[in-house]
Amino acid sequence: MVLAEIASPLDAELWGSDILAALGGPQSTAAQAMVPAAERSGSPEALAILRVLGALGWPDLQTAAAEAAGRLAARGVADPPWAADVGSPAARECWRYEDDRGLQEAVTMSFEYPAGRHVVSLLLDHSCGGGIKNIWVGEAGDVLARTRAMADEDPSMVFEMISPADALRRAQRAIAAGECPAQPDEHSSVASARAILRARVALLAGE
Repeated sequence: MVLAEIASPLDAELWGSDILAALGGPQSTAAQAMVPAAERSGSPEALAILRVLGALGWPDLQTAAAEAAGRLAARGVADPPWAADVGSPAARECWRYEDDRGLQEAVTMSFEYPAGRHVVSLLLDHSCGGGIKNIWVGEAGDVLARTRAMADEDPSMVFEMISPADALRRAQRAIAAGECPAQPDEHSSVASARAILRARVALLAGE
C-alpha cells in the first residue's frame, strides 16, 4: 500500500500501524526520526505521514508529528483528503462472545468514519491471563450479523452486546495482561494492528 494512493482514513491508519510496527514501536527511535525528516521534505506525502503519526503514535510522537504537520500546513502544503478525519472516528456498537468454558473471548468495538464503519476485534486467551492472542481490523460490513448467526447456531457460544465503556475496560485489561500470539500469522496481525488498537482505546477513554 502506497500512502499517496490511500483514499480513506482507515486505510491511512492501517498503513501507519504497520509502519510503526516495522520500525520497532516506542522502544526504537526510528519513528521519532521520521518527524524532522518529513518536515524537511515538505512534500504532500510527508505531510500525510505526519498526519498518520499524529493520529497513531505514542504521546511524544503524536505531539511532535502534529506540531510538524501544523507547520507544513501553514506553509501551504496540501493535506490528504482524509486528514481532517484520521484518528477520530465515532464509537458505535460493541459486542463480545466466548466459549462456554471461558477459555477464549472475542471483544469487538465498532467505529464510524463518514465513509463507513470498521471494527477492531480482539481475541483474548484466558489460559494466558486474558492476554491478546490476535487482533483484526477491517470494514464492519456484516460482521455483527454473522456473529449473531453463529451464536444462534452454536449453543456453546456465549454472545452479548456490551457498552463502549465495558469494551474499553475489557480492552484495557487485555493490554495490561500482555500479548500471547502463538502462530506466525497471529504474531504478524497483533504487531500490525497494535497502534490502531491503542489509538481506539485512547479514543474510548477520552484521551
